[in-house]
Amino acid sequence: MFSNDFPASDSNPFNSFLMGGFECADHQNAYGKRIDLYEISGHDRFLEQDYDHLNNLDIKTVREGIRWSAVEKKPYHYDWSEVERLISVSQDKNIQVIWDICHFGYPDDLTPLHPMFARRFSHLCRAFVIKYRSLVPDGLLIVTPINEVSFISWLGGDVKGTSPYCVGQGWEVKYALMKAYIEGIEMMKSVDSAIRIMVTEPLISIVSDNPGDTYSLLAAQEKHYEQFQVHDILSGKICPELRGKPEYLDIIGVNFYYNNQWTNETHDYLPWAEEPPHPQYRTLQNLIETVFTRYGRPIVISETSHPGEDRAKWIKSVTEECVSVLKAGLPLLGCCFYPVVDRPDWDNLNDWHHSGIWDIFDPVSLQRHVDQSSFEALKSFQNKLNRISVLI
Repeated sequence: MFSNDFPASDSNPFNSFLMGGFECADHQNAYGKRIDLYEISGHDRFLEQDYDHLNNLDIKTVREGIRWSAVEKKPYHYDWSEVERLISVSQDKNIQVIWDICHFGYPDDLTPLHPMFARRFSHLCRAFVIKYRSLVPDGLLIVTPINEVSFISWLGGDVKGTSPYCVGQGWEVKYALMKAYIEGIEMMKSVDSAIRIMVTEPLISIVSDNPGDTYSLLAAQEKHYEQFQVHDILSGKICPELRGKPEYLDIIGVNFYYNNQWTNETHDYLPWAEEPPHPQYRTLQNLIETVFTRYGRPIVISETSHPGEDRAKWIKSVTEECVSVLKAGLPLLGCCFYPVVDRPDWDNLNDWHHSGIWDIFDPVSLQRHVDQSSFEALKSFQNKLNRISVLI
């Protein structure tokens, strides 16, 4: 039985089906500037208010990040003060947090290719769990060790978009990140064996402009299936020397946006709102079915949103897809709208995306302004979830 508000259990560890994500990227952007979107978006200043807004929507589960670059200014010395505040406020507001240990950012003296990267990261993971359990001894702890390894490997390893600013080193960056990922899980489980892991990776579809040509088709398929390398490493299917295990592929989070489907040759995005649909555009249900068939693990839509005027239309589209997935009997445990509060572009801080449920128009006051159409679309989503729970 699925509904928006249910107690965490063995079958579903989340407190609500609908979730909200707060932007917590803290990486160095394409110009080498440290970007801390937790502060830039004002989530640090409006933490209590932001949680109250979610409670008004009956959203009881959120994604937050600890911001590695802010926590570890000196190797193996940790400042947990802001993380402690996040824990305290979330507990007071009855908000369940899924914790990102690394959401794109690393300390100034580290890159994924640094020989001490995995050791530093695994010690951070262990220290976080110790700190968390000192404040919250009981209850479930759900962690995403590193968000979107596939994306950050490409951004930093192939197109010089962030540290380590490489070209043609995407696999090397991915391998190093997965080494750290798995060692981090091992260290966390040495403290709390019951910890749950939610892997969050882009859910994409890459097709060929020339599907009648065998070589073009095979090239597109090869690129398409690269999205599963992280899952296969984590579960030990490939690169067994990194010590992946099937149980580490615990909850599969899929990050799905309007621009997650494109052609291999031109990189043109497939339109998502055409009527009739583009012949090569795959539904979200179809993509989720592929992931479930491949791994047989419960799934969460761990990020989704759309910038600008079409965001409510996107929410309605995702709503229909989720309803279809649930009616098909697939173990979809939740859907996280990310970000719920506005954020600027990483490389141009004057360009605010307006992809959240609450907009920011003044980057100084950072006051939140609800986008009424998106708010109403989420309310409709809740109502449909409540109705479908009676049928399942």
